[in-house]
Amino acid sequence: MVHISRRRLLHGAAAIGLLGGCGSAERQPGIATPQQLHADISVWDAAGPPSAQVSSTVTVTYGHGIDGLPEFPGDAVLPQDLGGRLFLQICGDDPDAVRDAATRLRPDGRLRWREQGFCNSDRTNGLGFQDGIVVPKTAEEFDQEVWLPDGSTIAVVRRMKLDVAAFTAMPVADQERVFGRRKHDAVPLSGGEEVDLSAKTPDGEYVIPADAHVRRAHPLTAGAGLMLRRSYNYAEGLLFISYQRELKTFVNTMYRMVDGDALLRYATTTSSAAFRIPPLN
Repeated sequence: MVHISRRRLLHGAAAIGLLGGCGSAERQPGIATPQQLHADISVWDAAGPPSAQVSSTVTVTYGHGIDGLPEFPGDAVLPQDLGGRLFLQICGDDPDAVRDAATRLRPDGRLRWREQGFCNSDRTNGLGFQDGIVVPKTAEEFDQEVWLPDGSTIAVVRRMKLDVAAFTAMPVADQERVFGRRKHDAVPLSGGEEVDLSAKTPDGEYVIPADAHVRRAHPLTAGAGLMLRRSYNYAEGLLFISYQRELKTFVNTMYRMVDGDALLRYATTTSSAAFRIPPLN
């Protein structure tokens, strides 16, 4: 197997400062580093990406396929798009630099699927809402919920097709009830900065509906830990990417979602895989 030079994986000095404390394992960039505007996401049947010199403005993250991610009710994943040996995530603010890096780092193997992703300037997804629920924010939360002691982490990658026409045909108030957030500013329907699942109306009804996405996917109701979401839009929907310490964090959350999350009426997963993201050696 040919390894990328670890210096080519770093996104400048900012990335070096986020890889861990003195004496800790050197973690891959593209996870705790600030999310960039463009991404080339691909899954391969290959051992690994080649060594190559790429722009210092891009981050490169790779991982090796692991078992244990089930197919969930409602998934529409063909065999070609299920699993894979290698995950390659190339991100940057300059789309030309991302494309150039993707060409230089093309693995020697069979491509399963690939998409070019992007972030909107207001960080909204194709349905017009900002992504993300409760996520790790502090270094301590990252160590507890994202990173394993050896500097590795687990990635889940799912390509989701969104039914934008059906969703946007609803009144905005109904759209907000699906997400459990206001559309224009992403504030939870319960108010405040954090989701309050216990908030009720004067009539005793929950302010955040029982089938709202922020309730079904919340760690408290899913019985799971926190996951770091670094999703990107693509032409037909959303490239969902999450990083977590344990695969069961995502699996438990997803089982809770398929048991009544209103958002899944408008999102169909067409590709799905899990990967171990090793530390840099």
